[in-house]
Amino acid sequence: MNKFFTMLRTQMKLSFRGMDMIIFAICMPIVMVVLLGIISGNKPAYDSADYSFLEQSFGAISTIAICAGGVMGLPLVISDYRQKKILKRFQVTPSSPSLLLAVQVAIYSTYSFIALALVYLTSALFFGVRLQGAFLPFLGSFVLVMLSMFSIGMLVGGLSPNMKSASILASVLYFPMLVFSGATLPYEVMPASLQRIADVMPLTQGIKLLKATSLGLPAQGVLFPLAAMAIIAVVCGGISIRFFKWE
Repeated sequence: MNKFFTMLRTQMKLSFRGMDMIIFAICMPIVMVVLLGIISGNKPAYDSADYSFLEQSFGAISTIAICAGGVMGLPLVISDYRQKKILKRFQVTPSSPSLLLAVQVAIYSTYSFIALALVYLTSALFFGVRLQGAFLPFLGSFVLVMLSMFSIGMLVGGLSPNMKSASILASVLYFPMLVFSGATLPYEVMPASLQRIADVMPLTQGIKLLKATSLGLPAQGVLFPLAAMAIIAVVCGGISIRFFKWE
């Protein structure tokens, strides 16, 4: 445990020195809340809805930080360490792949929780947004979606031979999910053909889960997204640890 916290403290300092995650994981979700709040205000999501468009979008916006950290940030850091032979030095220490990946997950989880808190505070204070569903189911769903997306980043970072290949794979996953999964462009306004494409993306299922729990919708509608998130987390996380490349 001491090894974990020692490495976490060092890696956290290195992460805070850069501004990438501050901009994309913390500032960007807040900007999205402000823009949607200005555009839609407290307008109902649809004619008979008892919740606003921004309340409907709250769960989706909260995944922007998860996507930025888990799908883009985490794999690039791990692959960069591999390319610079830093992982090779870690290999001769008592470190393990699970320890290295757990530290990175903890760092990007911190960004995600900070972003979630700031998104909710901004939404509540300036636009009157309230969590329609119960807090604990929403928080549990948020953690599950976070672990699922992070496991994808762990897989890319753990197996990519160099930073170039990791960057290409991360970009191919990150940008389509950010735009077409409903995190930035609301899923409900997409044409039916685009929704069918979006449904294939893992983050879309995560956003459906978060929307359902944040709005207090019936539980039977989230069984598939719940199962999909759990399966992705277990399979991708297990493969990334089992086949982790030190160099």
